Amino acid sequence: MAEPVEEELGALAAIFCGPGEWEVLSRSETDGAVLRILTEAEGPAEDAAVPLELVFHLPAGYPLCAPGVSVGSERLTRAQRAAVREQLLERARSLPAEPMVHQLVLWAQQHLGRILAQTGAGAGPGPGPGPCPSAGSACPSAESATGDEGLWMALLRLDHMRARARYVKAVRQWAADLGLTGRLMFLGRVILLLLQGRRGDIKEYLVLQKTCRVDVDASGKKCREKMLSVLFESQMQPEHTRFPAFEVREYAGADELRGEFEAAGLQGLFAAVVLGLLK
Repeated sequence: MAEPVEEELGALAAIFCGPGEWEVLSRSETDGAVLRILTEAEGPAEDAAVPLELVFHLPAGYPLCAPGVSVGSERLTRAQRAAVREQLLERARSLPAEPMVHQLVLWAQQHLGRILAQTGAGAGPGPGPGPCPSAGSACPSAESATGDEGLWMALLRLDHMRARARYVKAVRQWAADLGLTGRLMFLGRVILLLLQGRRGDIKEYLVLQKTCRVDVDASGKKCREKMLSVLFESQMQPEHTRFPAFEVREYAGADELRGEFEAAGLQGLFAAVVLGLLK
């Protein structure tokens, strides 16, 4: 990664040095870095500190591209988390193209109370952030410049789900938070995930899927999804139908699953990719 970004990561590690305050979830030359910071912010009432879990996705083009931002807190409702996230993304887009994570954390600490007041309710017990919060789209201007602003779809295969209830709940939350529709499909031991939506939101989903601890290993310890495979990704065509919502379904056989794909105009995808997995 670029030297200014490496320097920023080192500075953040020194600033957030308390137990569990700082963690780099992933980093690579192609996908950038994903990091998590645990902090507290000023709530709408005096002395009401609200715990925040902030996840930043620094894309490969960062800081020329603004980072993606996720917000989690057991004290905030989903609507409140979404409001904080949108304000942070707006703030990130307004800053100069230079390392900005610490500025965004400070801004969240100072302005959380105002944001919550604007949503019409103060902080209180919420439904919890789930295993990991949703991320924001990184560098939307670059996405538009390359003509990727239309609807896209991706077909993923998940290897297994030991903690199925927890895993399914996380997938549902991420899809809802990112505005994705589609199906989580179970047929015997085959688990498929079909996502439809903006390409940037699908990319952010993949970041969450690969970096959040959504399952457990053989010993029962929380773990990340390491066996995810992207079977297909493409822009949606006129003959394709977008699912109106995201649903979890189980199928009794291959013909029933085939019908699901045919209803969405994806019979070719089923024949070329899915059918071979069922044999």
